[in-house]
Amino acid sequence: MLEAERQRDMCAGSGGRGPARATTAQAKPGAFYGWRVVGAAFIVAIFGWGLGFYGPPVYLHAVRELRGWSLALVSVAVTAHFLIGAIVVANLPKLYRRFGVSAVTKAGAISLGAGVTGWAVAQAPWQLLAATLLSGAGWAAMGAAAVNQIVSPWFIRARPAALSMAYNGASVGGIVFSPLWVAAIALMSFPLAAPAIGVVTVLTIWLVADLTLAKTPRQMGLLPDGDAIGVAAIPFASTSAKPLPGSRLWRDPKFLTLSAGMALGLFAQIGLIAHLFSLLVPALGAQSAGLAMGAATAAAILGRTLVGWLMPAGADRRLVACASYGVQIAGSIACLAAAGTNIPLLLVGVILFGAGIGNATSLPPLIAQVEFTKEDVPRVVALIVAMAQGGYAFAPAAFGLMRELASRETFESAGAAPYVFAAAALVQGLAMAALLVGRRR
Repeated sequence: MLEAERQRDMCAGSGGRGPARATTAQAKPGAFYGWRVVGAAFIVAIFGWGLGFYGPPVYLHAVRELRGWSLALVSVAVTAHFLIGAIVVANLPKLYRRFGVSAVTKAGAISLGAGVTGWAVAQAPWQLLAATLLSGAGWAAMGAAAVNQIVSPWFIRARPAALSMAYNGASVGGIVFSPLWVAAIALMSFPLAAPAIGVVTVLTIWLVADLTLAKTPRQMGLLPDGDAIGVAAIPFASTSAKPLPGSRLWRDPKFLTLSAGMALGLFAQIGLIAHLFSLLVPALGAQSAGLAMGAATAAAILGRTLVGWLMPAGADRRLVACASYGVQIAGSIACLAAAGTNIPLLLVGVILFGAGIGNATSLPPLIAQVEFTKEDVPRVVALIVAMAQGGYAFAPAAFGLMRELASRETFESAGAAPYVFAAAALVQGLAMAALLVGRRR
């Protein structure tokens, strides 16, 4: 809150965006309703990521154990889950305009809960693939683009801090639900655990949506950031930002480079994370590898929070994103140099890589905020998230193929995997290049 209030007196833009200084008044200091919305978005993110992102790897194992289906078949279902989600994400702005944030969020919770239950009770492969239609659509309505849409109408200057807090729910979702799924399935079996967790999800999100998300700032007579009525809004988008209706957006260099930067960054990140635990086990053992993964998640929360609250209002957000990718590249290089045997280097690499995990999701919407018009931002965010999700759906398989090919060579440790760490660093380097190209233009 202190940082949010401090930002009210800071420069509103970067590189000539907006006036050098501006002062605003807050209607009710410390009581702005938007922070309740951030709390609601945090809860949505916990359940969205807990069921829709961190859940599928667990479902894959549970379905194989339960039905005896091939790894290839269940892997196709996981990929389909994310691809269907990408299609729905691209259309979220239309759904929000027609039905509102509250209704779409509640429908997403129902769809996600029903879809996960479908994974658990599927008796035939076609039923499993049908379940991905529901789980993928529900994940889209409770994922990155959804959280951005929930929070953005309530904040302009304090949006970095607000989004960082809301997106931290994603990391908490991983911390809570990854072990919860394993424990619940062991205790009750997958066909019982899935509907039980699904019902809790629907009831919780329904209550949160009704109590907190049902009204917009305009309906409540509030301005973004809690500004007093009558205070002139400070322009936050670049003065060069122009409306980009229809196909014009797809020809815009800033949009294309931002999309490429986010998609490449998340492809490298998801691909490496999917295999990181198994790569750490030979050197650390299963228990310590699990603790290392938890440390990476804690680093993600810390990294996202620091950027959200400390990033200057006039900072070049593309450079901030590049710096975050640079830290992750350093982590990949440290893991590469560890060769699967140097434990201190492995731990340093995991922490450095983890520090940028959260920013890969939260910074692209913040870049969009300052580079596009207010009217175009929801569409831009939905599309870049959709393209990134469509790309990273194939990342675990791509990195797995690299591991399979590398297994034909002899390394000192089974956790060495030099091609995997080198590929992650290379792809994130390409993500940095894409962001920098957009900045120059």
